[in-house]
Amino acid sequence: MAEIAPGVYVHAGLVEDWLPGNGGDVANLGLVVGSRCVAVIDSGGTPQVGQRWRAAIERITRLPVCFVINTHAHPDHVLGNAAFTGPDTRFVASVKFDAAMAARRPYFLNALARDFGVSVAPGTMADPTLTVDGTRELDLGDRIVVLQTWPTAHTDNDLTVYDRTSRTLFASDLLFVQHIPVVDGSLRGWLATMQQLAKIDAARIVPGHGPTLAGGPDAWKPQQAYLEALLRETRAALKARKTLSQAVDTVGIQAATQWQLAERFHRRNVTAAFAELEWED
Repeated sequence: MAEIAPGVYVHAGLVEDWLPGNGGDVANLGLVVGSRCVAVIDSGGTPQVGQRWRAAIERITRLPVCFVINTHAHPDHVLGNAAFTGPDTRFVASVKFDAAMAARRPYFLNALARDFGVSVAPGTMADPTLTVDGTRELDLGDRIVVLQTWPTAHTDNDLTVYDRTSRTLFASDLLFVQHIPVVDGSLRGWLATMQQLAKIDAARIVPGHGPTLAGGPDAWKPQQAYLEALLRETRAALKARKTLSQAVDTVGIQAATQWQLAERFHRRNVTAAFAELEWED
């Protein structure tokens, strides 16, 4: 865990796919320390990652965890939640998080059992007890973190966390660095949301995957270039009446070469873009 600003810490996940070989430890996780308590930002990709994350936090501070903030319903970010359950801990997420988790929970639990050899009871996954629709402030004691939900972008339940004291933005998977962006919501919506995110007065930005960057519009440019190429070339393929199978072999190939894990996620991104844009007006 690295302290990236006074009282702000990041555990950097590996820039790899969510797999047994890395124990599911692939997402960046955050900690913001106030004078009264702390906020944990995402909990990791397995219960074991969550336990190690909690132990690391306890080595940093004896203050209680008053909030565990789930930035979106993807397994590498939320399956460590159970490590933080307690009478004084509130789990916080987008108002749309519950529906997203309900749809995905059987897959997540099956993947944990099948691939990781981990059995998790459905009732131990620590669903949100506090939801956000728009903007919500959380007081950690002499420190305010601002939570913001967004229109459908990376997913339909994206949530960012902004620490006012240090001007640190936890963008989670609304920003990918090194790891190729993954479209699980709306390509057009993501590009629109990025225009707003780039205006936030952040000294530093913690992405969901990859190293922390200095704040400012430049942090978003590589991802923007890839997503714009995906949009532009998918539209061109549709206009040329290419089939989906033809599109996934041609769209965005050059743009994807700049990213790690392109072989794992780029064709899936083209498929998602094709489905979204096929009936575009």
